[in-house]
Amino acid sequence: MDAQAIHAQLDHPIIDSDAHWLEFGPLVIERMREIGGEKAAAAFDGLQEIVPVQEMGPEGRRDKRIGHPGFWMLPMANTRDRATAMMPALLGERMEELGLDFCVMYPTGGTITSRIGDAEVRQAGTRAFNIFSAEHFADQSDKMAAVACIPMHTPDEAIAELEFVRNELGLKACLLSGMIPRPVPAAVGGDESAKKLGSVWYDVFGIDSEYDYDPVWQACVELGVSPTFHAGGRGYALRRSPSNFTYNHIGHFASTAEAICKALFLGGVTRRFPDLRVGFLEGGTAWACQLYADLIEHWEKRNGEALAHTDPANLDHEGLIALVNQYGSERMAELMDGRDAALFAALNKSASTNTGGEANLDDYAPCAITNEEDIAELFVPSFYFGCEADDSMNATAFNTKANPFGARLNALFSSDIGHFDVTKMERVLPSAWRTVTDGVMSRDDFRHFTFTNPARFWTANNPDFFAGTQVEAAVNDLFEVPTSVGSVRR
Repeated sequence: MDAQAIHAQLDHPIIDSDAHWLEFGPLVIERMREIGGEKAAAAFDGLQEIVPVQEMGPEGRRDKRIGHPGFWMLPMANTRDRATAMMPALLGERMEELGLDFCVMYPTGGTITSRIGDAEVRQAGTRAFNIFSAEHFADQSDKMAAVACIPMHTPDEAIAELEFVRNELGLKACLLSGMIPRPVPAAVGGDESAKKLGSVWYDVFGIDSEYDYDPVWQACVELGVSPTFHAGGRGYALRRSPSNFTYNHIGHFASTAEAICKALFLGGVTRRFPDLRVGFLEGGTAWACQLYADLIEHWEKRNGEALAHTDPANLDHEGLIALVNQYGSERMAELMDGRDAALFAALNKSASTNTGGEANLDDYAPCAITNEEDIAELFVPSFYFGCEADDSMNATAFNTKANPFGARLNALFSSDIGHFDVTKMERVLPSAWRTVTDGVMSRDDFRHFTFTNPARFWTANNPDFFAGTQVEAAVNDLFEVPTSVGSVRR
């Protein structure tokens, strides 16, 4: 069944929360130079940094332990699809053919602008690229929304760009740069043991950051932004094969999404900002289901009261000695007797106070968790997870028998059109629909996946996100709100 036939039997539109457009480099650089000068142009031109890594060859990359960056990453054989990803007008013309009603359009190469180390180049480049994006998609605003790139190197920088893209450009969707590299102070200072562990660590904002990012989350709520992360993990830690791109690529979006999501939760962000909705794209939901369950299971063992079970101070030394005398070897009993028993007790008392110097031993303290249900209430509504159409694990989000408290996690339909893993755009919707025909996902699940969840996410703090679009009426009907200006916040 083709995309149009599938769409015809649905009673709801399809909202694509993660489509990708491909930038035509010469045009982008030319316009960015006009907007922001040479620094702005240099931010996009930096995409060429991947070429020297490819030219190193396997031996050169192995010598430096640099991960294979990949090759042949864009559609080529299907010329019409390649052109569709480059030109919004062509995508707009083909959306009925593809079975899509609205697309949130993420850049491809442009994401680098918000990650550049040089602050002046980064800020000039990000600002110019966001202006270009707004211009590029202006004529198709009824069918698609351009995504703004937001640098996260400091809270002030992030807030400044959030305010600009919302108040000046009117862009509604924002991509926050993730996994910000920071220098390790001890390594910079020459500490050899620190150097062995690496000279860079990655800031995930929720815990252990050099900055307080609460003002950023507050700005998102006030400006009507549901922030998204699309950070990659290729080239980090265990994904550094110099020869095998697939080894580096599998799971890399999920690994970085888990790091940021876990940090936001354990840092108490969802407790302090209950209205904030955060999206993690292109990693699927399998990792999210695992994290959700693990957070509950770890709390059972590591909450403030449960830690008493592993506190060395609570060991009954006399009772243990009695059991050793009864069941242990003769030599064990000898060592547990007299002086050695006293030493053993002293060591346990010392271990009880050897907690790393942390004032609060409850890892969940910022979340103010009092029971397992609190975790479900702070996790499930707050986070949304982008799932590619052909990901067979999408159904895990809707597995109420396996997910604690019968939860359905918020999976977002994400086509990923424009990238190498979509060989034919017209097959995206049929690939997603296969979970229904195979009986893995119900039609109601599919409705949530492709319409209800995306609608809830994008309108969480901006009820007018879909105003003036071809899905506006359907979204308004979903939430039963008036179509007039000044509608009730959802």
